[in-house]
Amino acid sequence: MSQATQQLGADPMALREQLFDFWTRKELEPLRAVAFKGFSDFQTPLEDLLCVLEGCPGRQKGKATTMGHSILMEFERWRRTHPKVTLQAVPEVSKLGLQRRALSLLTDAQPSFMDPLIDIYQLGNLDRSILRLHIIKLQAVNCYREAALLSMKLELQNEVDMEEMCVPLILQDKLPMAESFVRGHPRLEERMVTLLDSWCHPDFSIAQLRRQFPRLSLSKHQTDQIQPKMLSKQVFRLMEKFNIDPGLCPNSVYKRKSDSMRFLMYKRFVEKGMSEENWRDHVQSTVADDPELQIQLVELMVKYGGMVNAAQWSLHYGLPKDRLPFGVWDTQESLPASLREVSKGCNAESWDPSQAHRDRFYQLPITRDHVHFLETLEGLQCCRDTVLQPGCIVGVDMEWRAGFGAVSPQQRVALIQLAVPGQVFLLDLCAHGFSQHNITVTFIRSLFSATTVLKLGYGMAGDLKCLLATWAQFSEEPLKMEGVLDLLNVHQQMQRSTSSRGSGGPRGVLVGEGPAEKGLSLLVQQVLGKPLDKMEQLSNWERRPLRTSQLRYAAVDAYCLLDVYSALSRDPASFGLPQDLCSISSLQTEKSKEEKKRKEEKKKQARRRGAHQVSDPAPTPTLGPEKSPQLGEDSQSPLPPRMAPQQLRVVCDNMLQGLGRYLRCLGVDVVLLENTDDHRVAAQLAQEDGRVILTCGQPYQTLKSQVGEGRCIALDCSEKARDQAVRVLKHFNVQPTQSDIFSRCQVCNSDQYLKMPRENMTRLLKERGFLQQQQQAPVPPEGETWDDPPSPAPFLAPGAPRRSSLTFRQSKDYYSPKMSGGTSHIGW
Repeated sequence: MSQATQQLGADPMALREQLFDFWTRKELEPLRAVAFKGFSDFQTPLEDLLCVLEGCPGRQKGKATTMGHSILMEFERWRRTHPKVTLQAVPEVSKLGLQRRALSLLTDAQPSFMDPLIDIYQLGNLDRSILRLHIIKLQAVNCYREAALLSMKLELQNEVDMEEMCVPLILQDKLPMAESFVRGHPRLEERMVTLLDSWCHPDFSIAQLRRQFPRLSLSKHQTDQIQPKMLSKQVFRLMEKFNIDPGLCPNSVYKRKSDSMRFLMYKRFVEKGMSEENWRDHVQSTVADDPELQIQLVELMVKYGGMVNAAQWSLHYGLPKDRLPFGVWDTQESLPASLREVSKGCNAESWDPSQAHRDRFYQLPITRDHVHFLETLEGLQCCRDTVLQPGCIVGVDMEWRAGFGAVSPQQRVALIQLAVPGQVFLLDLCAHGFSQHNITVTFIRSLFSATTVLKLGYGMAGDLKCLLATWAQFSEEPLKMEGVLDLLNVHQQMQRSTSSRGSGGPRGVLVGEGPAEKGLSLLVQQVLGKPLDKMEQLSNWERRPLRTSQLRYAAVDAYCLLDVYSALSRDPASFGLPQDLCSISSLQTEKSKEEKKRKEEKKKQARRRGAHQVSDPAPTPTLGPEKSPQLGEDSQSPLPPRMAPQQLRVVCDNMLQGLGRYLRCLGVDVVLLENTDDHRVAAQLAQEDGRVILTCGQPYQTLKSQVGEGRCIALDCSEKARDQAVRVLKHFNVQPTQSDIFSRCQVCNSDQYLKMPRENMTRLLKERGFLQQQQQAPVPPEGETWDDPPSPAPFLAPGAPRRSSLTFRQSKDYYSPKMSGGTSHIGW
């Protein structure tokens, strides 16, 4: 037996067949033992190994690794006990042939061969022209990933065409691979970023890339990623990462400023959440001296601000007549001299707000003389003596300039607010020589590390990020955080708590005119009864002197933390909170650690499952929209109790009308928002009727703060309605039966039908104009009746109300949902 095995081992072909038998029977231990013995019997191990590998099958479905990979790993182990088996021991006449054969094995069929073969056969020493030719061959057969990996491992980035390598990778959603390819090569980094920026030009079409790479097959999802909105985000990220001059990316810079302009218009004229002075300051900073942005500003002003405002801005920038929208030039000519300049706003401000403001918003309970604006070291010493007293409770907040259209995302703190009972200190970090003084830096470090001083904040992660950008010392010597309570964690606990929904819990939030409350303003409203006035939130906090309204806003933002903490501490149980509020932060930390540990474990499992594949570079944000947490992402969460479709009551945002009609077909009680409805209507309906909100995109962040934990669900708008419906049903463990199908009308949400004579149905169809548009209604065969109504027609009747009170009346021939109020919508 031993002699037969030795004879088989001496022949690479026979050894491969024997190893294949073990492989197909999943007998890995005998495979390793026989392989190890066979390698020792080879006369020319390096050549015989290639003979074995060249006949090995590639990746197989259901196999965690390949047979060739297992053989290579065993050869590496065997080679460690035979150090003389190297390529240098091979005659020169045979060396090049072996290297070429090894190079030919590097394809997508054997992805795990790359590292071992490069090492064993020293492929990096091959002639560069041979290596380049092999990379071109890989690209020709669409093995772009393998070509990029091989180029990186052999350091060929500067010797191959960057566009030919990176463009297919980017189009195939492999931007991280393209980043790794150019990383460390400044010329290539710059070329790739400017290439992505060129795709943001309005005249760019993906058809140009299709013509350049005709062999590349792209899915609809992949082509959808090549759009300026997503590309510009990646350009800015890479500009910062690779330290690229923004002047080299004019298209992305223009896109960001243009988007900022539209946001400012919405904030000022639609949401009415920004004062005129703030808005004007940001607009002028964003537009600057760019004539195209100036023209866009005038065009947007025609839409949002009216013709007079548009004419004033066109005069302000001196725009030519032929570039102005229709009517603006004529309005200019008719303006009197007093209206030919952009309004400067009112400079005189009173510290005390109006009665209407006091009735609507939370007010600062201290007078103006107790708000101290500090810009000297002497004033800082007074603040230090007050806030560092043992047992002191300090409300901490920070302000920085909003980065509308800014190229650099680094935002430095302009103002730090420190509130203690009875007074507020405002530290001016824009004062020359004050912010960077050692005494100031030492005070900030002492404040945050003091264990005897309780610091209150809300969403302090953003504040700390800006602190690091303000003081580089905190990056070199990390800032210690002791005695800090982030009320954001407390707020999240309140939202999760079911006991907080009872009497004595946080006040209900009314959805009315103006922007929906969120964040700290929502917490203040729920605990203290009135929200914060956030009109100055997006101010230019770097401009000096600060306006009175800015000073008042800054003081309020810090002082309200003290009042909220005091109210919660008096009766934490009524808000569904533990007696020790500070324990919530530790609980959140433990949960975060557990979540991180679970994610790490998942990554390890994924690496073990995919050990046969060559790993991609470290994950980086890919070309895709920023997502909210979406349905189906957490596969580990347990299923809720099984429910019938009729038990699930939802309200679908107007972006998910298709999903809503699909769920109605399955028997789910669905309210659909009209196209003209504001997203906040969904929150109002959810609060009134106890419904779950189904939404997608940006509204999710606002709507989820208006309802309880788990009562607002985000879905992927790119999915079909059927796939979205499957996710919803799985999430709530809804299991429809055959009788649920078409048990509810798609049009009016009715779950009851009435029968009516054919003549009455025909008359109703004619009155509503459906008869010519719809097919002939089905009629039951002669002598038969329907026990269950046929499916409702998949159309939306004009003016169909969202909800209805239904009565059931029996006749024959047709079914129609009968609605109270004299309105009937027909389904058959």
